[in-house]
Amino acid sequence: MPRISKILIANRGEIAIRIMRSCMELGVESVAVYSEADRASPHVRMADEAYLIGPAPAAQSYLRSDALIDAATKSGADAVHPGYGFLSENAAFAAACERAGLVFIGPSAAAIAAMGDKTKARELMLNNGVPVVPGSKGAVEDATIAQHEGARIGYPVMLKAAAGGGGKGMRLVRAPQDLPREFNLARNEAAAAFGDGRVFVEKYLEEPRHIEVQVLADSSGNMVHLFERECSIQRRHQKVMEEAPSPFVTPPLRDRMCRAAVQAAAACGYVNAGTVEFLAVADGSFYFMEMNTRLQVEHPVTEWITGIDIVTAQIRIAEGAPLPFKQSDITVNGHALECRIYAEDPLQGFAPDPGTLLRHRPPAGFGVRVDSGVEEAGEVSMHYDPMIAKVSTWGRTRAEATGRMDRALAEYAIAGVSTTRAFCRHVLQQAAFRRGDLSTHYVENHMDPDALARVESEVARAAVVAHVLAPAPAASELLPPVMSEWRRGRQ
Repeated sequence: MPRISKILIANRGEIAIRIMRSCMELGVESVAVYSEADRASPHVRMADEAYLIGPAPAAQSYLRSDALIDAATKSGADAVHPGYGFLSENAAFAAACERAGLVFIGPSAAAIAAMGDKTKARELMLNNGVPVVPGSKGAVEDATIAQHEGARIGYPVMLKAAAGGGGKGMRLVRAPQDLPREFNLARNEAAAAFGDGRVFVEKYLEEPRHIEVQVLADSSGNMVHLFERECSIQRRHQKVMEEAPSPFVTPPLRDRMCRAAVQAAAACGYVNAGTVEFLAVADGSFYFMEMNTRLQVEHPVTEWITGIDIVTAQIRIAEGAPLPFKQSDITVNGHALECRIYAEDPLQGFAPDPGTLLRHRPPAGFGVRVDSGVEEAGEVSMHYDPMIAKVSTWGRTRAEATGRMDRALAEYAIAGVSTTRAFCRHVLQQAAFRRGDLSTHYVENHMDPDALARVESEVARAAVVAHVLAPAPAASELLPPVMSEWRRGRQ
């Protein structure tokens, strides 16, 4: 397969910029797409070319496979990178790219379909010796059958959407009499979110840890893992802080878990980058939860500890190149943390707070990385995920990485919207976090509203001072999205 020369990035914001940076280093041209709401976004200016694909709502722009493929064709791109979110795990989009003669930088449509249906993925894992959480063999047709499954498995149980994740279509049931009502709610949520109301029943694990393993596989049959990440700190079943490696995982457990992840990926003939997610409990038992058939938001922490550029690896694999390293070549170097900074109000249940960034001055310094898709005087749009940036830090030890993150977040100047910055500092300063005593219920178990309010107050005072000292530029002063600054520099 010839080298890829131009990639259309079917995404926006920080992940589009992240992919463009790898493209620049490889000498590959990048093509951005944008909605009306993103016309002035940084990712539009950074690309070599940019194409308008529709109005602000994602359903009319970033989720339109026809508009994306049309832009790729017009630009002369020979490949498409989906990033994460939007159509990144859509088997039909991957297949449509292939039919259009475009290289899809990700796994095959068949692998996406196999792992995208949670009930089929569970069955595939069971048939290939990968441990799964006890549950129904497939989707259950009605509440009566679900009750029978609950009695067989033992309460509490979790109802889950068969066709998706992200916390949608999930309902915890602790007593048999509550199951019919929760079943109907889960089914309705699943239908609304994914267009598929199928639900399955799974044993609910008390205080589990969310641990995932990054894998890379080429088309020659080579496959490696890049060790594990801990993603237990979540709100609304969605991650907000991650780290690598996990403070819970011992070398023997790491070996077993990573071998299971490679086994899971091999079971569906996986090629490219993917992540196998597990739930782990205190006794060291772990269970397959799902496989994300795409690049993960939290991939920077793995890049920190392994020194491997995962996006570059994705592109080279899509070109047909073999992996340039063996499993024995990959080692863990130090520790890394990531904090997702969202425009959300933690004191109001993490409610989104979109708006204009009056101040946005990211931190810097040794061992600090900031991935962002917005800039000062720019808008955090109500139409999309309210992420402002991902801040990641590296240290020789977990304690060093944690101290560096706390310093970086203290240095980060943001004003104009509520953010999760103070919440992340609140967590970093807690004794339970410092001990590595984590679970997916960490937020509800350890969030102290009074302590968080004090941190929020400190952050707000610092932001006001910063804004007074250096007023933000007007939006009109920002560069227009006409030509890539990268391309202009090469002329």
